[in-house]
Amino acid sequence: MQVLNWSDLNGTERKAALARPDALIGADVGQSVTAILADVKARGDAALRAYTANFDGVDSVDMRVPVRDLKAAWDALNPDDKAAMELAKANITAFHTAQIPATIAVDVMDGVSLRREPRALNCVGLYVPGGTAPLVSTMMMLAIPASIAGVKRRVVTTPPPINDAILAAAYLCGVDEVYAVGGAQAIGALAYGTDTIPKVSKIFGPGNAYVATAKAMVSAAPGGPAIDLPAGPSEAMVYADDEASPVFVAADLLSQAEHDVMAQTVAIVRSQSFANKLLTEIERQITDLPRADIARAALSSGRILIASDDEQALSIINAYAPEHLILQTENAADLVASVREAGSVFVGPWTPESVGDYASGTNHTLPTYGAARAYSGVTTESFYTFISVQTLTRKGLEALGPAVERLANMEGLEAHRRAVSLRLESKTS
Repeated sequence: MQVLNWSDLNGTERKAALARPDALIGADVGQSVTAILADVKARGDAALRAYTANFDGVDSVDMRVPVRDLKAAWDALNPDDKAAMELAKANITAFHTAQIPATIAVDVMDGVSLRREPRALNCVGLYVPGGTAPLVSTMMMLAIPASIAGVKRRVVTTPPPINDAILAAAYLCGVDEVYAVGGAQAIGALAYGTDTIPKVSKIFGPGNAYVATAKAMVSAAPGGPAIDLPAGPSEAMVYADDEASPVFVAADLLSQAEHDVMAQTVAIVRSQSFANKLLTEIERQITDLPRADIARAALSSGRILIASDDEQALSIINAYAPEHLILQTENAADLVASVREAGSVFVGPWTPESVGDYASGTNHTLPTYGAARAYSGVTTESFYTFISVQTLTRKGLEALGPAVERLANMEGLEAHRRAVSLRLESKTS
């Protein structure tokens, strides 16, 4: 990891220090995804089977996983693994149940009543990454809040061959519609629909650069599905003072780095001395990691930034807008209010990112690549739309109508004005 003293950097150098990898938005990725989406739209299931054979090495005749296979995977699971998943489910359920939105009702004037009513989405697509780290937790993080919201149809796509633990998680979450399709082609199937996979109204879930690009493209098309948020390679930022444990900080950085060679790791520290201790500890811990090669590749683009004080550290944090922010300082709880742009915050030495990734109950599907400046992570509310309802009595229209008529005149929309004036002139009660 490169060590940089923030006070010594000029504006251009600071921007470079917080830059994400260009590979996420490379032209070759965009061109490939465009071609894949067009092919899926044109050929449907035939294109999905071809890409599955080409990219995953699987001859996929029946893409849908039978429900009996989901149950069998759950039944075969180690009892301790079952208990861990059930605990995670309980915490995720508790936190996300508290997020169920209520109807809002306000009488803004006498005779003018307004409401906002939540409506659960009818059909959603849940993308669960597979690959080198089958994300069992993502199945729970998406399927559980969708169920709590009352979504009628939860359609899961995940790359084959599907890890049995993912199938077991689907069973635990009551999901009965799982398709063995991954990558940009799965996003295309969810966006356009095929003979096998239904078209959905909103797509959720993280993925690699191809998946993230595909989600962005289909959501931008006229009539395309909505998406949860921009979610590409994962990232973590740790802010630690000199009293923090280098062992804990190194462990947090490595838990992020082992995700993916493109995973982003950034540490903010308060001294060169702590930076040196951190580098030594990272090297000590990485030696026996099963995914050490992946972690080393990710750390090669990581940075350790030396900040002079909390104010400077917070300015770096808010400029970077990390997906995960871990605060390991003596005053960690006091800093939270000043964090304006982050996906999820982990406060204090006993709160590693891992707890949020799996079982504390918060959602781990979070905005990356700086999207935390404008997006929140997935919540129960993400699976709703909200309808506004208004009811006026004649007395209410008499009170509000003249202002509406004036505003319609200002805009030159005569029919709008008459929709009010004709009612006010009417003798009906």
